[in-house]
Amino acid sequence: MKAFNISRYKKESELQLVDLPEPIVKDDEVLVEIHAASVNQLDSKIKSGEFKLILPYKMPLVLGHDVAGVIIKVGSKVKKFKVGDEIYSRPADFHIGTFADYISINEEYIALKPQNLSMEEAASIPLVGLTAWQALVEKSDVKKGQKVFIQAGSGGVGVFAIQLAKYLGATVATTASEKSFDFLKKLGADVLIDYKTQNFEDVLIDYDVVLNSQDDKTLIKSFEVVKPGGKIISISGPPTPVFADEFNLPWYVKLATKFLSGKIRKIAKKQNINYAFLFMTANAKQLTEITKLIESDKIKPVIDKVFPFEKINEAMKYVESGHAKGKVVIKIK
Repeated sequence: MKAFNISRYKKESELQLVDLPEPIVKDDEVLVEIHAASVNQLDSKIKSGEFKLILPYKMPLVLGHDVAGVIIKVGSKVKKFKVGDEIYSRPADFHIGTFADYISINEEYIALKPQNLSMEEAASIPLVGLTAWQALVEKSDVKKGQKVFIQAGSGGVGVFAIQLAKYLGATVATTASEKSFDFLKKLGADVLIDYKTQNFEDVLIDYDVVLNSQDDKTLIKSFEVVKPGGKIISISGPPTPVFADEFNLPWYVKLATKFLSGKIRKIAKKQNINYAFLFMTANAKQLTEITKLIESDKIKPVIDKVFPFEKINEAMKYVESGHAKGKVVIKIK
């Protein structure tokens, strides 16, 4: 099969087109013919080595964390799926590799594709959908009437999180450039802040939840807008010792997280704010709940561009530029 991989960690390196054997299918796995995948910032961060302490991958490595496709083979112990099923998934860490013709995935990480979405639309959902779900539903337990601030609203996670927070009944604030305001209002954003001309900490007050996806400077400012007892969930770091314990990371990584998050945890404790680092994990049950919201038109996919498989390096560069409005998708079949 054709696949795009990396042979070492390097930020500026391009993915290499290679020929690989078709994946071996274990008893509890299915073989998926990939029709579409999507590019995420996580792919870029893994390529650069930014997450090598948390995710120490062996090289060479096929990247890609989102997939939509058709099952063409099932293992002997697979019970939930059959050949011909159209599925989508965020494969588990250390079992990624959707920038390829085929991938084998444990059935526990697969959901049936939403019937009202194309393969390209479906491929745009899993990683950002699960990130938003785990941040707003699982960790924050957002309730009707609460106020939620979602940074970088026009990004991949942002466009999904705005819709989910609105579905949960929250008042939603976000940052974006002014040219994106009309688009974000249609998704459900109530308060729009132009990051080029305004400081969000001068506009927002007494928010219940912040979903932080930006740098440490922005994270520290976020504490100014959250009320005591509120929550800040960060998907961009710094990771905490609690996270290291949850993921059973080595002692030296736990020590590193204690050092890296020390300043943030001190601020959080002083202001009585719950700070947590979120590293999204694959979860088919949650993805099935997301499917229900999509099929009932509560949440819609937002795709900026679709690239052909052979243009995957252009797609990576476009995502890394930070200019994408919504998701960037790779059409493979």
